[in-house]
Amino acid sequence: MVRDIIKINEDLCNGCGDCIPNCHEGALQIIDGKVRMVSELMCDGLGACIGHCPMGALSIETREAEAYNEVETIKEMVSKGKNTVIAHLKHLKEHGEIAFLKEGVIFLSSIQETLSFNLDEVKAAVHNAPNAIQIEKSIQSPTLQPQASGCPGSKSQSFSVNFPAANTQGSLASNLTHWPIQLHLINPSAQHFQAADMLIAADCVAFSLAGFHQNYLKGKTLCIACPKLDNNQQVYITKIKALVEHARINTITVMIMEVPCCGGLLRMVQTALAEATRKIPLKLVIVGTRGEVIKEDWI
Repeated sequence: MVRDIIKINEDLCNGCGDCIPNCHEGALQIIDGKVRMVSELMCDGLGACIGHCPMGALSIETREAEAYNEVETIKEMVSKGKNTVIAHLKHLKEHGEIAFLKEGVIFLSSIQETLSFNLDEVKAAVHNAPNAIQIEKSIQSPTLQPQASGCPGSKSQSFSVNFPAANTQGSLASNLTHWPIQLHLINPSAQHFQAADMLIAADCVAFSLAGFHQNYLKGKTLCIACPKLDNNQQVYITKIKALVEHARINTITVMIMEVPCCGGLLRMVQTALAEATRKIPLKLVIVGTRGEVIKEDWI
């Protein structure tokens, strides 16, 4: 699957090992004087190690990689003790990886009698950290969907939407439910894409169409792209295909401007759908340069 994962520049790496203690998941080791990725299963792609590399040898890239496995990772954490488990769970919480956090806590609960530390103390430490979440509430559902995300500034974030009352005057609430939204930056494994109704919009649409949030974005997860100016658009096809096959999105609505170059976005989506093993409904909305909706049809 395509996801974010740590990339190591061996030419810059001096083998100091400063990154190793900050990879709580145990994905990195020093081998033959250089840092090596020893387990893609255990690299969460969140980049906690990056800021501790004095040589700038670590970065995040989006590529084909083995899916991150929280259960295998938390098993490794248990062998390292309570403080490592706490650091790992805090790391997930700080990056909004709620699905993985649920999965880790549920697994720890299932083996609670074998643990050498008190699980309630672990939960309390994570719960009381800055921006704490309610762990007990978050683990009520046994349905878990894994996710992964990116670096600071583009890490996956989900947030609730407060819809205004019908008679609200003045400013309207945003209907955006997650971040990032640019198609190069999104991670198809992020929880907010799971079984979602997708809206893939050309960059200019939201600036041109009054009521974009209330009439089209509400209830959907968003990605934006420009088929004329964006580079490396093959990645877009790969990501859309991953959203269909792995995130198992329900529908896609493509919103483009009436200008000819914008049709490239529709063609990319159609190419991805043709390559995907799942078939899902596709809707097209064309917006005029004066902000009017010219066409809105399922295709």
